Amino acid sequence: MTDQSATAPVPTTDEEWRRRLTPQQYAVLRQAGTERPFSGEYVDTETDGMYRCAACGNPLFASDAKFHSGSGWPSFTEAVSPDAVELHEDRSHGMARTEVRCARCHGHLGHLFNDGPRDRGGCRWCINSAALELEER
Repeated sequence: MTDQSATAPVPTTDEEWRRRLTPQQYAVLRQAGTERPFSGEYVDTETDGMYRCAACGNPLFASDAKFHSGSGWPSFTEAVSPDAVELHEDRSHGMARTEVRCARCHGHLGHLFNDGPRDRGGCRWCINSAALELEER
């Protein structure tokens, strides 16, 4: 979605989503899939910038909120704004988790856990690289 901005219209049909997204992005963002741990583009990235939704361009996470959790997925201590994301109860796979979705296009981003750095609020936003695009500063 590199040529899309946060003001571009959000697709309304599955066909439009399939055209806009790569197969991996579609599997994560539209089908709530998960990329393999340590396989994503942004796991170890330390580049300064804004992480945006790969589906719609919505600003989600600032690079200064990113930390190395060792989980295998990009991890953040906070979202750029409470209005940037939606939180939903996820009881799939025999466990109770908090799912994180983009507030603009409702694409699946990952999950929120309470095992993050205590000195930075204790949250670990565990997000799939396939759901993100980094806009470098």
